[in-house]
Amino acid sequence: MRLSTKGRYAVRALFDLVLHQTEAPVALKDISKRQKISINYLEQLFVKLRRAGIITSVRGPKGGYKLSKPAKDITIGDILRVVEGPISPVPHNEKESAAGSPIPLEVYVTRLLWKRLGDKMAEFLDSTSLEDLCAEAKELKSEEPFDHYFMFYI
Repeated sequence: MRLSTKGRYAVRALFDLVLHQTEAPVALKDISKRQKISINYLEQLFVKLRRAGIITSVRGPKGGYKLSKPAKDITIGDILRVVEGPISPVPHNEKESAAGSPIPLEVYVTRLLWKRLGDKMAEFLDSTSLEDLCAEAKELKSEEPFDHYFMFYI
């Protein structure tokens, strides 16, 4: 599975929402500023997330978004399925052999391989919640100063 910008940004935006949510809803423009993600792009993602029941919107001058359920009950897998579709390392394409002809052994075995990989990916993503990300952030914050700006040299 190649994780697209949609998936990465959706997870980042919801993680930001969890970190900054109080009793008041969190404004999309605030998430946009903190995460440096276009507000138009976030609006598209949040429409999907709202329709899926992951977040709720509050209208008005002090409006914004809230999680519709506790962070421990929203997994990364849930988020990715909403914005990316099924969790699979390869597209689901059942038309690899002509209708009525047997599937070659190589095709069948490699399909099984990719299916098992997809199952493991889904298992991991479904076992990681937004609350888990918060716990990890809290742990990293309490350690020695953490330089989150990585430099790569070639």
